[in-house]
Amino acid sequence: MKVMMTKISKRLLFTLSICMMLTSCSLDEQPHDQIAEEEAYTSHETLFLNTVATLYNYIGGYEEGQGLQGAIRGVYDLQTFGSDEAMIPLRGGDWFDGGLWQAMYQHSWSAGHDLPKNAWLYLYKVITLCNRSLEKLQAHQDLAGQSYYSWQAEVRALRAMYYWYLLDLFGDVPLITDNSISMNEVKRESRKRVFEFCENELLSAVLFLPEENSIREGDYYGRITQPVALFVLAKLMLGAEVYTGTPRWQDCIHYCDDISWMGYRLEENYTDNFLVYNQYSLENIFTIPMNKNLFTNQQQNVIRSLHYRHAAAYGYGGENGSCATLHTLKVFGYPDHIDPRFLDCYHYEKVFGLDGKTVTDRTGQPLVYQPDKVLPDLSGSPYVETAGARMYKYEFDKNATQGGKLVDNDIVLFRYADVLLMRAECKLRLGKDGSADFNAVRSRAGADPRPCTLDNLLDERLLELCWEGWRRSDLIRFHRYKSLYEGPGAIDESDGHTEVYPIPAEVRALNKNLTQNPGY
Repeated sequence: MKVMMTKISKRLLFTLSICMMLTSCSLDEQPHDQIAEEEAYTSHETLFLNTVATLYNYIGGYEEGQGLQGAIRGVYDLQTFGSDEAMIPLRGGDWFDGGLWQAMYQHSWSAGHDLPKNAWLYLYKVITLCNRSLEKLQAHQDLAGQSYYSWQAEVRALRAMYYWYLLDLFGDVPLITDNSISMNEVKRESRKRVFEFCENELLSAVLFLPEENSIREGDYYGRITQPVALFVLAKLMLGAEVYTGTPRWQDCIHYCDDISWMGYRLEENYTDNFLVYNQYSLENIFTIPMNKNLFTNQQQNVIRSLHYRHAAAYGYGGENGSCATLHTLKVFGYPDHIDPRFLDCYHYEKVFGLDGKTVTDRTGQPLVYQPDKVLPDLSGSPYVETAGARMYKYEFDKNATQGGKLVDNDIVLFRYADVLLMRAECKLRLGKDGSADFNAVRSRAGADPRPCTLDNLLDERLLELCWEGWRRSDLIRFHRYKSLYEGPGAIDESDGHTEVYPIPAEVRALNKNLTQNPGY
């Protein structure tokens, strides 16, 4: 598949000039080798490359707001920094960015905030491309031959996954399946209606998708296969009460069981899922393929977190930004009863380089992170550069390029530990015993067994899945979603309006049919 994806990037056809239907923006990707559109659909191979394979160029990204993870200021940041898991504090003159990150921590974002806008434009851009691919597949069904139904299913499932991200982040959103629709006809559909669309599309598609493992190098590497679609279905069912008002716990268990029967299991070592060459994981279900020599996908989250001197010791370009919140430290039991995964997920206290030598700060003293000294505004603090436990999670790629942005660790989106925790939660909510799945995850990590309660489950999801982009959705489902900020200007979130992000102001300015979410 890596070879195929190289072909995709070099034969991306013609310049994509579809106008994203909800705004006036155009898709400005500039492929290196353009060909005329009439040459793009002349054979079975070119039809596949230019309708199905090309869509996977957008799962990851290298520009702001692009990709499901890896690039910054988009979907991942909304789920992570809009929660109690992580923050980017103001560090003197660093990380003010017009109050962007402070607004995320305080839940004081507005309709003009860049992150919701970036996520909205990105998600609808890929949906627009999926719609176009489905239209082209229909028009050239003769070239597709027996592959038509599997290719169509793959694109429909990918589109449904993107609509799931949209309904989770924004609530009621436009449901567009035809690129010929006029902007005057574009209106928001209810969250329940979009949920039902996603469910039906995935159920229809899964029958035609291969059962193949999506993380293994080969024809299905990085693609939507049955287990990937089943995982999204499980997530839909897990959030059904939030999305529709009606819980679907048993249905979530059903899809989790289906994934279990496909042979996925926990890796013996937690860290093996995030190694440089993690395409051999028995646990990962869907990842963003990374290859510094073939792909442009970037992993910017690690370098964004590391202190400048720490990153330099590994040959990376650190930005000294993101870190764990005090709440996360409490859940991990820092400093007295630390969960074993804390060392696997965070750099804290004294820092060492790859050679085992102590890394020094800019004064020549040993660089020591101070996890419990973190504050939203560190200006004037003696810990302005060192406060906060920093992102670890992924093994350092010693051969990384572009300052650590181009690495070979595939970025993990879905994995089996999450399946076990979803199933444990749903069993508990149905009055059943979820302790076997719950404690299987803890046991693998070397943590002692705990009673399987809702409070412990919510904590376990943070312990196991930190830095993986799930925290905001988890807090909302557990009715625990609120800002940790209690200082001047703290907003009243009692009406729950921040549980969905605002429809971006720029989008509404171009389409007066789009009403705003309550509270914005």
